[in-house]
Amino acid sequence: MQEHGIRARGKRRFRVMTTDSRHDLPIAPNLLNRNFTVSGPNQAWAGDITYIATDEGWLFLAVVIDLFSRRVVGWSMQPDMRRNLVIDALEMAWFRRSPDSAAGLIFHSDRGSQYASDDFNKVLKEHRITPSMSRKGNCWDNACSETLFGSLKVERLHGQRFETIRQAKDETIAWLLWYNQSRMHSTLNYVSPMQFEQNWTDETTRIAA
Repeated sequence: MQEHGIRARGKRRFRVMTTDSRHDLPIAPNLLNRNFTVSGPNQAWAGDITYIATDEGWLFLAVVIDLFSRRVVGWSMQPDMRRNLVIDALEMAWFRRSPDSAAGLIFHSDRGSQYASDDFNKVLKEHRITPSMSRKGNCWDNACSETLFGSLKVERLHGQRFETIRQAKDETIAWLLWYNQSRMHSTLNYVSPMQFEQNWTDETTRIAA
């Protein structure tokens, strides 16, 4: 790397607080308990919030990840961190995946006020999704979401300057689509999330035939 003048990309040190757990809202138990490996789709989802800097202000991104394939099944981007940010991401995931309401789907998040809010938990109850939350101040309990955001910022956003929020949205959506369709994962035997799901579907169909 030194011979060819190549330098590794690194994360910027500045951080925006995206988790406000200083509230009196109910906290769900940590049902996931770092069990990031599940046997099929729509058994366990994980969600989190991150931020992207633009000249027009901060853009906040909320995602929903299916832990089976690490596929991002829902997302929302807004200039603030109100509860609608995470509600919209969850509703997108529900619309795209249409999981069986009786399948016992778990949604795992941190203890942020958005996820602990009455409005968000009302949506969970409507879809018969069981909430799960990380332990206080423990980012490793939601490691898959943290890894996703790290990859987004290092692989695509690092070093870029966005004049508008629209530019940041377009770049982020392009990366999320590429991530789902093409990015290989060592935990998925070096295939993309969508290919991993397709392989599982083909194998399940073959066994059932």
